[in-house]
Amino acid sequence: MKPTLLVLAAGMGSRYGGLKQLDELGPYGESIIDYSVYDAIEAGFEKVVFVIRQSFADQFKAQYEPKFGDKIAIEYVYQELDNLPNGFTVPAGREKPWGTGHAMLMAKDAIQGSFAIINADDFYGREAYQAVLDFMDKSSDDNEYAMVGYALNNTLSEHGTVSRGVCETDANNNLTNIVERTKIGYLDGKIVYYEGENTTELTGKEPVSMNFWAFKNSFFEALEKEFIIFLKEKGKEMKSEFYFNAPVDKMIKEGRATAKVIACDTKWFGVTYQEDKPQVQKSIQKLIDNGVYPANLWGGK
Repeated sequence: MKPTLLVLAAGMGSRYGGLKQLDELGPYGESIIDYSVYDAIEAGFEKVVFVIRQSFADQFKAQYEPKFGDKIAIEYVYQELDNLPNGFTVPAGREKPWGTGHAMLMAKDAIQGSFAIINADDFYGREAYQAVLDFMDKSSDDNEYAMVGYALNNTLSEHGTVSRGVCETDANNNLTNIVERTKIGYLDGKIVYYEGENTTELTGKEPVSMNFWAFKNSFFEALEKEFIIFLKEKGKEMKSEFYFNAPVDKMIKEGRATAKVIACDTKWFGVTYQEDKPQVQKSIQKLIDNGVYPANLWGGK
């Protein structure tokens, strides 16, 4: 069974000012999702599962199914605030989604076997998909995962702060620690992360998670248990988020799992802010000029 690609595409783009997972960036109206699915198909993925919202489901399907619906199996699952385990309810006034861990759980019944997970609005590069698929082909341990690691300084925005999972590894490139820094950016020419009023400088060389991971299906069970713990502890808060990185970190520290960090030389880029868009368009055009992609992605050269 070939691994599935899980795409987190339910975000509402509050910082971007719109649905960036639908935004046209390529010369023939391609979005980042188009390039991600194209790369996944080229690498050998045979199914893609999209986590989306009911509110824009029709628009989403109308944009993508005519392009690649006949090239890869597609399934949709929906991340809604009230889709919670039995016994839990949404606190009055909460509007913020529950986070990437909750989004991943929505796909539990749609995925059999191993799977990779990505963000809809991040461009990862062909080599990353191939490297992840190679890992999954060779890995037989049910508790062995992997993460594509990018150098922090290759993943920042000039237009505001970003959230990154900052990683530490051992001599075998296994992940030993991952900390979700929700506010990283430039300050007086330096890279720092913010904690309240305090800032801490980073080198920029730290490997960071851009949410491109490879998991075995058993991870869903562990994720579900951790989500229930999260809801008991923080479920009544208005803005608490459940990141899937946190359970991975916990499992590694408890010796229940390992995660190989796959170094990727391809430059990551994405659209966190509307001001990022022109640079992303330039990056895509450069890849087209270099022959990596046809100008008309789904229509041939």
